[in-house]
Amino acid sequence: MRKAVMLATAAVLLSLAGAAQAAEVEIKMLNKGADGTAMVFEPALVKVQPGDTVKFVATDKTHMAESIKGMMPADATPFAGKMNQDVAVTFDKPGVYGVKCMPHYGMGMVALVVVGTPANVDEAKAVSHPGKAKPAFAALFEKAAAK
Repeated sequence: MRKAVMLATAAVLLSLAGAAQAAEVEIKMLNKGADGTAMVFEPALVKVQPGDTVKFVATDKTHMAESIKGMMPADATPFAGKMNQDVAVTFDKPGVYGVKCMPHYGMGMVALVVVGTPANVDEAKAVSHPGKAKPAFAALFEKAAAK
């Protein structure tokens, strides 16, 4: 009996330790970034580990965060926040995830979340984007490769 209680206690402590290791990263949705660029996620590139949470913070009005079809692992769940509201997403699957603010997508308001060691980089790079989102993602992929 005593051994069973000790094993149960150890299991609970290990599960709590695992939960405590998960990180939360914030990305702000802004009308103007620190470098003067209009309509941005800041930072636009984050690298996290599976199980970590990214919180998209509606710092300025008229923004939202939404996953981009084709820019996530095949078995990942898409997400879409609501306009003017924060949304927290826990990324459980390793991969590259493209994120857009739908109203400002063509203006280049996009972000890239890299989770663990991604296997879907080529597929994500092959997705086409409107307007300024195309060069914005090219720059983000280049920056991600350099880190």
